[in-house]
Amino acid sequence: MTWAMLGTFVLLMVIGTPLFIALLAAALTGFVWIGDMSLLRIAIQQFFSGIDVFTLMAIPFFILAGTLMNHSGLTDRLLVLCRAAVGYLRGGLGYVNIVGSVAFAGVNGSAVADSSALGSILIPAMEKDGFSRAYAAGLTAGSSLIGPIVPPSIFMILYGTMTGTSIGGLFVAGILPGLVLAAAFMGLNWLHATRQGYAPGARPSAGEVLHAVRYSVPALLAPVIILGGIISGVVTPTESGALAVAYVVLAGLVITRELGPRRIGVAIADCARLTSVIFVIIGAAAVIGWLLSRQQVPQQFAEVVLGFAESPVMVLLVLSAITFLIGMFMEEIGALVLLTPVFAPIAAVAGIDPFHFGIVITLNITIALITPPMGACVYVVSAVGDVPLVDLFRTIWPFVVTALIALVIIILVPPITTTLPHAFDFG
Repeated sequence: MTWAMLGTFVLLMVIGTPLFIALLAAALTGFVWIGDMSLLRIAIQQFFSGIDVFTLMAIPFFILAGTLMNHSGLTDRLLVLCRAAVGYLRGGLGYVNIVGSVAFAGVNGSAVADSSALGSILIPAMEKDGFSRAYAAGLTAGSSLIGPIVPPSIFMILYGTMTGTSIGGLFVAGILPGLVLAAAFMGLNWLHATRQGYAPGARPSAGEVLHAVRYSVPALLAPVIILGGIISGVVTPTESGALAVAYVVLAGLVITRELGPRRIGVAIADCARLTSVIFVIIGAAAVIGWLLSRQQVPQQFAEVVLGFAESPVMVLLVLSAITFLIGMFMEEIGALVLLTPVFAPIAAVAGIDPFHFGIVITLNITIALITPPMGACVYVVSAVGDVPLVDLFRTIWPFVVTALIALVIIILVPPITTTLPHAFDFG
């Protein structure tokens, strides 16, 4: 049955069928194989129960908050502070790109939104500063991977919902791994800037830095509201997303005065389109997950993996390799929702901390966003940066390798992910 479902799914994906239809068709193949079409009635219930989860309401709120940040001018204010902090270093705009991704990640939790928002601003600026356009686009795509790791994170919301892991704990667990990923890309940028012989810029005065801090305070408050509310336990992740939206709207109307009815309408429309795509994929993947669980596929797969991967590190490396390969050819939300019900029980049996595994699988799925041939962020930065896709596919691999090195470090050093959530008593 599993191979018949897989064959149906792969065939439909190859001919360009939308992902949620391919998933549902694979499930239908499974029903036919079992010979019990009455399961269709249960499948419909599973589809709707898969998206009828309160915690998933956080997803549209965070997406909307990030979209409103772009339309309100708050994103530009974050970049002003980033320029003042690291822009004067050798290869400074490369560091601005990375630090900007860290700052922007604290609002929307989406790598695609990050690469689109920052790429349209920084790729032309980096080219003007002496970087090749292909490198600038590659760094923008690479640094955008920080978005789903630094809280909030759409991927972590999905993982936490499916496994019952504390979403607030996952958010906190992503802080240090996000900084590790940022440090890895900074190291890569340092090597590139040193080899190219870029000259450092003029160091800003104390007055200029102070002005940048004051100017960016309205933008910095958004991630503070999100993370501070969750860590303190005052609000849930969903409520923190709603508060972030309310704050960004208020800041855009009163402080920056760049957010009007038209821009709010555009932001809501963009959010609705992206959210609807995510939710139909979640529903379709929920049907597949239920069918696989009914046929005990996860248990069978667990016996195979645990048969030759005895230590937790080996289990994580094996599951990471499988996730990486699947992510190269499958849309990331679908891959996460499909693989989590199968892989999470294996991690639990192997004694892997749920926060550690959640960050590892999230980073695995995230790396797929810049990995050919399906990497969504590569296509986004190719479009916004006007870089030929062939050139970008050729130059993206150092950034993929850098992200994989960060992943291995996080796998080998579990306290990077487990220290903070346990310190804040998330489990």
